Amino acid sequence: MKHIIKSLALAGVLMFSSCASIVSKSNWPISINSNPTDARIVITDDKGLEVYSGISPASLKLKSGNGFFKKATYQIKFEKDGFETKKITINSKLNGWYFGNLLIGGVIGMLIVDPATGAMYKIEDDLINENLVNKVSSGNNNAHRLMIKDINNLSEKDKENLVRVN
Repeated sequence: MKHIIKSLALAGVLMFSSCASIVSKSNWPISINSNPTDARIVITDDKGLEVYSGISPASLKLKSGNGFFKKATYQIKFEKDGFETKKITINSKLNGWYFGNLLIGGVIGMLIVDPATGAMYKIEDDLINENLVNKVSSGNNNAHRLMIKDINNLSEKDKENLVRVN
């Protein structure tokens, strides 16, 4: 009788469990760095909702699922004064442990538990390192730029401002 109860309990665990939810996870750690540091980081999901805001470097966890049978997608925006804004996308991918349901998780794990918890997906990008690019000054402010021009191509107004050096 004890063997029958143990066998039924084991069968129930195997039938009603899910492989990726047990062996893996649905929240994945991610580290975000920028060069230079202290950049403002804003992470939004595929609906445009902000899920994180902070300063680089940062460490956080992101969900790999975004609803039933839907993988998560995130956009990370880097902003820092004097540097161009940079945006990158992070996508979730199918978790290999999801297919463990064929052996031990069963139909319940494959069609209900792992898709509902998001454990059927994983975020592989656990370390983000982004180099920010200096902004190039725009407009007519030439005070900090050296320009070489042919005197024959200057306007009369520009010629009046020339100073002879010798």
